[in-house]
Amino acid sequence: MTTQNYAKGQVIFREGDPGDCMYEIECGSVGVYRDYGKENENLIAKLYGTTKVNVFGEMGLLDHAPRSATVVALEDDTVLTKVSELDFYAYFEENPSKILDIMQQMCNRLRNTTKKYIDACHTVYDTVETEKRGEKKSLSLLERIKELCDFYGYMGFYPYF
Repeated sequence: MTTQNYAKGQVIFREGDPGDCMYEIECGSVGVYRDYGKENENLIAKLYGTTKVNVFGEMGLLDHAPRSATVVALEDDTVLTKVSELDFYAYFEENPSKILDIMQQMCNRLRNTTKKYIDACHTVYDTVETEKRGEKKSLSLLERIKELCDFYGYMGFYPYF
């Protein structure tokens, strides 16, 4: 494992890069972005070194798929430990509770994404049904549509209305 300091704005990895390691945040914070540096840039999450579980990039490490987002240091003196595949295997022997923490973090992220997806499906359904009935969209439905656009906008999904 290697530890490195990052300055504010420094890119740790880019969307599409090979997923060959994960990072543990020792201190500081990082931003997870889709379409970083583009007009439709979207900050998906902020991760901090002060939380119990403070890793990112674990999906790429586990499935070797290209990075699904760009990660950028949000403050000076952000300290990250790079964890290679071999280092990760060592966690199983040396610190199994860390592996359970990482698995719990992944479950929480998946659960949150699933909830947002289900909410989005309900919003789309309600929007279509409202349009079929020729009714005016309520303020609450318009707010849900805005949330949907804000969340899925980074994927190029903007429902027409």
